[in-house]
Amino acid sequence: MTSRLNPYISFRGNARQAMEFYQNVFGGELHMNTFGEYGSDDASLADQIMHAMLVTPGGYTLMASDTPPNMTVTPGDNITISLSGDDGVELRGYWQRLSTGGKVSIPLEKQMWGDEFGSCVDQFGIQWMVNITQPQG
Repeated sequence: MTSRLNPYISFRGNARQAMEFYQNVFGGELHMNTFGEYGSDDASLADQIMHAMLVTPGGYTLMASDTPPNMTVTPGDNITISLSGDDGVELRGYWQRLSTGGKVSIPLEKQMWGDEFGSCVDQFGIQWMVNITQPQG
């Protein structure tokens, strides 16, 4: 897989409906995982979307999730740029340069779903996420 850059949208409890709408608009294959599937103990989050990805026939990728109640969502400011792929060297380099002079909110490290993931705001106030897919095996 090559690295990909795409928007990542945060929702407040309606990510499933939004992503199904976008699938209707753009077509393509939609995959969604809930917080419950990843073992969340919070019953109010169990059916909410932890991660959704729509890959369209035209080559677009759109990702989204529901934001837990303890985090802020402001329409208009709820889009992050996501970098993802399996080229760890390339993606770690991007992470290092993007996070320098900015603010790291989640350090780039292995997460419960098995990939390396980090989140930061760059020196210009732009939100970024980096996900390095781990080899299956």
